[in-house]
Amino acid sequence: MAPGGSALKEVLESNSTGMDYEVKMAKVEVNNNKPTKPGSAGIGKYGMHSNNGVYELLECPVCTNLMYPPIHQCPNGHTLCSNCKVRVQNTCPTCRYELGNIRCLALEKVAESLEVPCRYQNLGCHDIFPYYSKLKHEQHCRFRPYTCPYAGSECSVTGDIPTLVVHLKDDHKVDMHDGCTFNHRYVKSNPHEVENATWMLTVFNCFGRQFCLHFEAFQLGMAPVYMAFLRFMGDENEAKKFSYSLEVGAHGRKLTWQGIPRSIRDSHRKVRDSQDGLIIPRNLALYFSGGDRQELKLRVTGRIWKEE
Repeated sequence: MAPGGSALKEVLESNSTGMDYEVKMAKVEVNNNKPTKPGSAGIGKYGMHSNNGVYELLECPVCTNLMYPPIHQCPNGHTLCSNCKVRVQNTCPTCRYELGNIRCLALEKVAESLEVPCRYQNLGCHDIFPYYSKLKHEQHCRFRPYTCPYAGSECSVTGDIPTLVVHLKDDHKVDMHDGCTFNHRYVKSNPHEVENATWMLTVFNCFGRQFCLHFEAFQLGMAPVYMAFLRFMGDENEAKKFSYSLEVGAHGRKLTWQGIPRSIRDSHRKVRDSQDGLIIPRNLALYFSGGDRQELKLRVTGRIWKEE
């Protein structure tokens, strides 16, 4: 959602795929329930045996995550990670001695000789990595959980795509539509009241995959604009297999956009700020709306297709 913006909900009236959906706006209720995070866990826990003494030695006693250099120790040999050394104010949490700046070089050397599985092993990654290469891999692992793509409120839920589809439908009440063409009408009674706003997300099931349609108003420099764009629920390499087009117009004039949907690995804000979508200046949007330009009635049509 645009900084300082308000969240708006669209009410879609649909009859069948490719038909006309009218989009109106209302306030979105923020889910105050503490979100769960499917598919997440502490670093380095997947695929490790609890009775393995080496892994137990490498586990920080404060945060319980696996430790990476520099590994610190107190004069009595108790170890902890560098992040927690700051948190405990340089005092050993086990014996209360001052930690100082002693490094446990022996344990760092032992870790260097280990090979460990990816933390996302239970999500499908079965590769094994040297201990010190594990974190770098996990930052880009294609099996790592996705973040909820909902843009109407801050949501910290993560999970695989099937989990997020159910989450969007059940928790955010997002409208799901089957088909690869769409026709939406975005309505606002007084568009001058809304400088930064996000309409509720719409998800399309197309080619057995899911695509998120975003529409919002924000300031581009000093100019108020509307923007529509599509995100793909999957990785970037899969997103490149698809293309989409958006069109808006009236009175014999139209704007069109064609591009590749961005992966939901890229945040909603990142896509918006990169201007990777159909951008409509407010004055032109009101011209397309007709009438006395006091009400937004903007019709956005589009389609999704698969590249051969």
